[in-house]
Amino acid sequence: MRILVVEDEKKVADFIRRGLKEEGYAVDVAYDGEEGYFLAGTNPYDLIVLDLMLPKQDGLSLCRSLRQDRLTTPILMLTAKDAVKDKVAGLDSGADDYLTKPFAFEEFLARVRALLRKKDNLASTLLKVDDLVLDTLSRKVIRGGKEISLTHKEYSLLEYLVRNKGTVVTRTMISEHVWDISFDTLTNVIDVYINYLRRKIDRGRKKELIHTLRGSGYILKE
Repeated sequence: MRILVVEDEKKVADFIRRGLKEEGYAVDVAYDGEEGYFLAGTNPYDLIVLDLMLPKQDGLSLCRSLRQDRLTTPILMLTAKDAVKDKVAGLDSGADDYLTKPFAFEEFLARVRALLRKKDNLASTLLKVDDLVLDTLSRKVIRGGKEISLTHKEYSLLEYLVRNKGTVVTRTMISEHVWDISFDTLTNVIDVYINYLRRKIDRGRKKELIHTLRGSGYILKE
């Protein structure tokens, strides 16, 4: 899952980016409202973390602009203001949730996960395809009753494939959701990671779940 963080305080932005990356998310950062508006309109993000007080364009007006552009990406608004009227203003501008600084990172992650589930209309933290089960809360992967150990990036790639089960996903789509803005599209990294997953998920199984469609991309299906 790919997340945009719009935060002008670099220490805070770096803290959030580092924590999200440790959880396996791809993260881009914008340090002002105008850059945030540009990135949000250019790249397909799964979630936007938006600070209220920003230079060039504040968080409320940025949120309203994105909603006026019909962007439906979930938005988690961050602010040091904890007055009820400020929370109401943030939610009325189009934000999906509101978190007051300072915050416990565990709570922040829980709100991120909840918004991502809401985005995909998922009530459960479990994703299933055939005998493959992903627990998006613990990030455990089980197939045929046996737990499979994956790196953060392998898990992120598998989760993206599972969330799009039965649908062909291109290399461009994968790069946009699993890697961040610095990804080099000329490399074969995606093919390498697909092969890593095949060895761990499909090797030795009677039924393969990950398939290549030459000239198109990949599909995960029962």
